[in-house]
Amino acid sequence: MITQSFDFFVQWHLTERCNLRCKHCYQTGSKGHEMSLSEVREVVGEVSDMLVEWEEKYGIVFSPSFNITGGEPFLRHDIFRVLEEIRSRGFDVYLLSNGILIDKERAKMLSDLGVRGVQVSIEGPEEIHEMIRGKGSFSSAMRGVQHLLDAGVIVTFNVTLSDLNADYFMEMVELSSSTGVQRLGFSRLVPAGGGASLLQNMLRKEKVKELYEAILPLKVDGIEIVTGDPILSQMSSNDKKDRGSIPVGGCAASVSGVTILQDGTITPCRRLPIPIGNVRKDSLREVWATSEVLLKLRDRTYYKGKCGRCLRWASCRGCRAIAYAYSCSKGKENFLSEDPQCFIEE
Repeated sequence: MITQSFDFFVQWHLTERCNLRCKHCYQTGSKGHEMSLSEVREVVGEVSDMLVEWEEKYGIVFSPSFNITGGEPFLRHDIFRVLEEIRSRGFDVYLLSNGILIDKERAKMLSDLGVRGVQVSIEGPEEIHEMIRGKGSFSSAMRGVQHLLDAGVIVTFNVTLSDLNADYFMEMVELSSSTGVQRLGFSRLVPAGGGASLLQNMLRKEKVKELYEAILPLKVDGIEIVTGDPILSQMSSNDKKDRGSIPVGGCAASVSGVTILQDGTITPCRRLPIPIGNVRKDSLREVWATSEVLLKLRDRTYYKGKCGRCLRWASCRGCRAIAYAYSCSKGKENFLSEDPQCFIEE
């Protein structure tokens, strides 16, 4: 008998310190006091105990993981001790980085620790990438990627799509193939934090549809194309023979994941800056069960616009981070508003 396992992840921003100043970054650059290694250890233990209790109480099996990021996580001097703590409790570990600080030694250490994969942000060909992330950042990131590949670590390129780089996505497919990375991911620009200045660079919904119709059927030998964008699920009912193997699913906020910031603040999503607690003083399991924000995110009756009327709500829910950031830009702050880039006609 095959038992289905359920994903549950914690995305942990260990620091907001960064060695780049990317145009689209959703981080605020706050200087909140970073959690110590002992505090990290306590939280990892709580998550472990919580999932064990859930498995025993509800008879379900989890595939738990931690996504470790920043800022730039390699600016934490104790990054490898943090990773060791998480791995020692049996969690899968993934790392999100700009790749610049990954040398040969660090790549080998990640491999030896059994890190399941490293996501490196590459925004397009060199000229496009450096327009967004800064001069010299492309070659430095690609060196880090090569060190990871040489050490046997699975690498994902990730692209944040806007009208600055959307027309270059197919070139990213070629770059991924020629470099030898195993996965290529993409997400949409969230106009929040530093990225709020790029509001006018959000893709029009028609462009999103056009681009996704081109991406969805792609089949590239040796490369898995992945995304966490929920609105791709709106296209998943099309004839499967015309589709590739891109896994799709709804918004993870309040359903299968939670975010912890550098000072312990808990938010529903890494790009949805709504505090719902703090692990330094609150029980994570109580926050998960009782947060009014999370409860509303799980209930379609609270959703506004066409997201609230959508028959595919359960498999999509729209990107709550984009919906929130866009509503804030219009002076109507609401994390339950409709996804402004949804291309489905009612």
